Amino acid sequence: MGCTSSKKSKIYIGLTTEQIALLKEKTKFTEKEIREWHSGFLKDCPNGKLHKSQLISVYKQFYPQGNVKPFCKYVFAAVDINNDGKIDFVEYLLQIAALTQRDLNKRLAAAFDIYDISRDGEIDHKELSTLISALYDLVGEHDRKGNRAPKKRAADIIAKLDMSGDKKLNKQEFIAGCQNDSVLRRILAPTV
Repeated sequence: MGCTSSKKSKIYIGLTTEQIALLKEKTKFTEKEIREWHSGFLKDCPNGKLHKSQLISVYKQFYPQGNVKPFCKYVFAAVDINNDGKIDFVEYLLQIAALTQRDLNKRLAAAFDIYDISRDGEIDHKELSTLISALYDLVGEHDRKGNRAPKKRAADIIAKLDMSGDKKLNKQEFIAGCQNDSVLRRILAPTV
């Protein structure tokens, strides 16, 4: 996973029965699988916390040609549920499960949560433009002119998906639009 830590921070962080119960309830992982994920997490993050710089290192492994920092900023903010500046194991595994295990609607909902930068339940033009730019950076896309310009692409997507006419996307509009358009789903929710 790419977490690094000094020898001083190599302490074992155990899982409580409450954490295991929560993760079993919220994910499809068995207790054995949860413990295996936890063991791997602690191997990479011995202090039990994943910091933003460590997340960036992980993403660099998957996107070596891109600039991962802008996208990681938004992913980190969405995953750090308690806003303490660190991702603990529960937050980490809940996000892994949200993006990999659940049905399409739930995975799209998790993608929406990353895009909703302001956390107001809507994605406006500025947020979508910002995230499209971050996605372009992530994959090393440099052609950002004409129809590929982030502001133009954001305006086109909102115009296509906005059913209420408020020039914003709520979660239901986002999910419905991505379900019905595989190209948009690939652009807006590439892990889905």
